[in-house]
Amino acid sequence: MQAYLFVHFREKATPDGEQVYFGLSKDGFHWEEVNNGRPVLWAYYGDKGVRDFTITRRKDTGKFYIFATDLSLAYGMRNQYHNSWYEISVNGSKNFSVWESDDLVNWSEQRLVKLGDENFGCLWAPDIIFDSENEDYVIHWSSPHKDYPNGFKGIYYSRTKDFETFSKPEVLYRKEDSGVIDSAIYEENGTYYMFVKSEDKPAKNLLLKSDHATGPYTRIEAFDECMADLAPHVYEAPTAVRLENGKWCLFLDYYGVRGAGQGYVPFISENIDEGKFVRSDVSFSFPYGFKHGTILTITMEEYERIKNHQWNQE
Repeated sequence: MQAYLFVHFREKATPDGEQVYFGLSKDGFHWEEVNNGRPVLWAYYGDKGVRDFTITRRKDTGKFYIFATDLSLAYGMRNQYHNSWYEISVNGSKNFSVWESDDLVNWSEQRLVKLGDENFGCLWAPDIIFDSENEDYVIHWSSPHKDYPNGFKGIYYSRTKDFETFSKPEVLYRKEDSGVIDSAIYEENGTYYMFVKSEDKPAKNLLLKSDHATGPYTRIEAFDECMADLAPHVYEAPTAVRLENGKWCLFLDYYGVRGAGQGYVPFISENIDEGKFVRSDVSFSFPYGFKHGTILTITMEEYERIKNHQWNQE
């Protein structure tokens, strides 16, 4: 039997919201808080806040890595970014915050990994996929870039085998008529599926597929039909997980209201390749508003270890 770990942040205006939170589930439907709803890890370097998490389990060593956007709105929006999302996009961090662990409860000190050069703006929303063709890991993210017109954000990637050294960033996916953000890639039966948020035309989430982790990707039109009734501009940060019964569960982060009403909305698919997802709010429960994160499949032993661990209560 498998269980699930959701690494995320919370929709709060105070600095404690933009830290590392864990949620647990035995079935992927009903979620519980960890550490009494407090952060399990804190960012003390960089912007001193973190958002938009991904977590991966390294295949050769079993070690776990959390990567996150290095950004605090609670501190930075009022300070160095002068209440401007544009300033964040152009002048924000070119680092990712990283933690590592052998057991999911004892974590390293936060470190910063710089993947962006002077041509990049802020590096947002990292995600990691194992590339079985190259036997390495592809870390991908969204960012504006000097050679991409109109200030559009594109999806870029870097390769690593050890999470210490990284290849020079390359383009993974761009959309000609708008920016794209929040890429999340999954592999099933040798095919790679990428969920991504289009910022316009349409301002909705898309699903694409490819025979290779770094593309080229083609759009699955049936997914567009499933998303047709959703309002534009209010869903982002797609993350998905393959459940134990073989179904796929997609979560979209709803940000169409202020405060506690924000959080993830679930969709279920019998077959990811068909691209047909059905909204399934009634089947799910969350203790509070989860924000932009990633779900990792874990064992029941790991579930119990996280649940029963005496986390720092500070």
